[in-house]
Amino acid sequence: MNPPMPAAGAAEQDTRVDRELWWLCGVLVLGALATLLDSTIVNVAVDTLTHELDAPLDSVQWSVTGYLLALSLVVPLAGWAMERFGAKRVWLAAQVLFLAGSALSGLAWSVESLVVFRTVQGLGGGMVMPMAQAMLARAAGPARLGRVMAVVSVPAMLAPIIGPVLGGVFVDELNWRSIFFINIPIGLAAIVLAWIKLPAGRPQTDRRLDTLGLLLLSPGLALLLYGLAEAGGNGFTDAGSLSWTLGGAALLTGFAVHALRTTGIPLIDLRLFADRGYRAAVATQFTLNAGLFGAMFLLPLYFQLDRGATVLEAGLMLAPQGVGYVIAMVLVGKATDRTGANTLAVAGVLLTLLGTLPFALLDDSTGTVLLAAAMVARGIGIGVVTLPSLAAAYRSLAPAALPRASSAMNIFQRLGGSAGTAVVAVVLQNELTDGKTSGTPLSDTFATSFWWVFGFTALTLLPALLLPRTLPAPSADTPVEAPAAA
Repeated sequence: MNPPMPAAGAAEQDTRVDRELWWLCGVLVLGALATLLDSTIVNVAVDTLTHELDAPLDSVQWSVTGYLLALSLVVPLAGWAMERFGAKRVWLAAQVLFLAGSALSGLAWSVESLVVFRTVQGLGGGMVMPMAQAMLARAAGPARLGRVMAVVSVPAMLAPIIGPVLGGVFVDELNWRSIFFINIPIGLAAIVLAWIKLPAGRPQTDRRLDTLGLLLLSPGLALLLYGLAEAGGNGFTDAGSLSWTLGGAALLTGFAVHALRTTGIPLIDLRLFADRGYRAAVATQFTLNAGLFGAMFLLPLYFQLDRGATVLEAGLMLAPQGVGYVIAMVLVGKATDRTGANTLAVAGVLLTLLGTLPFALLDDSTGTVLLAAAMVARGIGIGVVTLPSLAAAYRSLAPAALPRASSAMNIFQRLGGSAGTAVVAVVLQNELTDGKTSGTPLSDTFATSFWWVFGFTALTLLPALLLPRTLPAPSADTPVEAPAAA
């Protein structure tokens, strides 16, 4: 590992984002793009797969669920693997595994083979995003963190919007296999560029794997996320949903006890939460993702069921939110590097609430132009919250802690998104059932569900207010490392 750069003068030296760092951003974003798109792009092909593979809907749905569960299983391993084997090696291995799973999924001959190959995809894809965040946080240093996080977070924010659009185009114009084969050129390009451009790096530690933590954390996450997904369709009081959720919660509680008592370094170091900035940033991302993914579940359904849009049209109607996020990325990245996270994040939450309000007040006369403008406002607001909160999460931590910190952050982001989706799915199902009996207009039914999205977003104000008001000064305990050490 290259020696850390001295803290003195680091802020001045690191304010410029040089070409090598931009290359690093580009390679990591390209590698993350396909893995994140695959979380949503398959959703629009589920109905097609039931006919093509002659399989029931609940079996085909496992091609989506299996991928997401595999992602959750390996996320906790990302930090340890980076430290133990070196970032470049693990990044390339993850990309190769994801690419192999993509090719095999495109060649699947039955629903059973598709589920298995999608699981292989997830095992490779799950490590990509936490590794990208950790590598960029280490390479950028505190002074440039806002701008590089603006870049690396783009795939995560745009995937739920672009995925359904691309899926609709590929399925309509080509065939369902193309949604997997499209990953091959993207993956090959990412592997070649990573081989050339990623710093070689070396393992930074001979740290042993926290085996007990792995046996508690990974299955616990998978069971909890599966229980939440089942609750979205069956309700939280359903015996099956409840048993999966409680089982996962019990394993995660066991992990928390183990992580706080062990004398070694746990798989996810909960002691990182002693840092106020990191703690507030994780809580901000949890509640923000609950509102974000809850809305992303509702919006396509609303446009299709109430507005009569096709799958492709519904995907295109989500595009204004992506436009808003790009605007935020351009405007807020540099501001994040000049100021604390508190003011920006709070302003972003308020703007997101403003953009959510028209959906919570829906009726049959609500205009499309108003909804498009509201989507742009939501996109800008979400970006203005996301960028400074992610930067605040890593700024005050020592470089050695970044791999573990990024793994924990990704876990809580996934949990927030899953919890928000499950809650609004249950609310929507209940409202649709009651609406059939009472004759309530669909717009009113969706409006009630969007109030829950509004509530999750409003909760984000609480942790956002606790984010740092000023930038932490680099110290000897948190040196800025040269990009080559990534």
